[in-house]
Amino acid sequence: MTGRDGFDPELTEALRALPSGPPLTAETLPAVREAVRAENPTCAEAVGEREIDWEDRTVPGTGVTVTVLRPKQPRPGAPGFYNIHGGGMVMDDRFADLPRLVPLVEEFGFVAVTVEYRLAPEHPHPVPLEDCYAGLVWMAENAAELGFDPAKLIVGGGSAGGGLSAGVALLARDRGGPALAGQLLLCPMIDDRNDSPSTVEYATRGVWSRAANGFGWRSLLDGTASAYAAPSRAIDLSGLPPAFIEVGAAEIFRDEDIAYADTLWQAGVPAELHVWAGAYHGFDRIAPHSEVTAAALAARSSWLRRVLDHPQ
Repeated sequence: MTGRDGFDPELTEALRALPSGPPLTAETLPAVREAVRAENPTCAEAVGEREIDWEDRTVPGTGVTVTVLRPKQPRPGAPGFYNIHGGGMVMDDRFADLPRLVPLVEEFGFVAVTVEYRLAPEHPHPVPLEDCYAGLVWMAENAAELGFDPAKLIVGGGSAGGGLSAGVALLARDRGGPALAGQLLLCPMIDDRNDSPSTVEYATRGVWSRAANGFGWRSLLDGTASAYAAPSRAIDLSGLPPAFIEVGAAEIFRDEDIAYADTLWQAGVPAELHVWAGAYHGFDRIAPHSEVTAAALAARSSWLRRVLDHPQ
């Protein structure tokens, strides 16, 4: 059941508790970046007493920094998870998804790598995507040292991180790069046109507006959209790894993500799509104890177990 605002009542309550911020513009971006980063946990805070180690590494020849998290007791045949954070292409950092990554490391024994890519508008496309791809290649090439099975390597992220994950999967296919076992795309930001019915319907509701989305895309692109930057524009999606796509029914990315899943199916790519009723963008982070979030986390874990048991 949803309320008059289109949101699940539990999610509406969590949304009301969020502090309001200024609209995202070139002028407000520095302050918004600072505020967002200040909310992110450190590795020590996210890991707590769990049996997980972490360390920062630099990808040789690139200057790209990654943080590696892995169980203190290595697991034979462990899977690998390459994480790309969100932030509309213009903000946030590699620590943003630690609350999502740490439970995955604990549950599945993942060796997880989360990448610090350079942000737009200072670094427009293809810089963010190439940073992410460089980190993925480094991870795959160092699988033995890091302690995971390269046949069980999954790329994933939410929002802009989901879009970049989809772009990285396309790059890996076209460049003969790492063979990915799957792509976990959580409410991915994948269509620069910003004109679907859901972008109009939820233009000013929730936490990521149509105006903010437009600002993110304008910051990333110079007017020419690449399929690697905006995967919805890709003509050929064949040969991609299995995909898990999750999106809220009450957010601007709903229609573009549904369309992307459909295009994957038409290309013969195994894809699992979940559209959560009454859910807005980033609901799992804003309302982590809600019933909708519990269902979403269970669906993700189920997909991961199935993909990892039968890697491509």
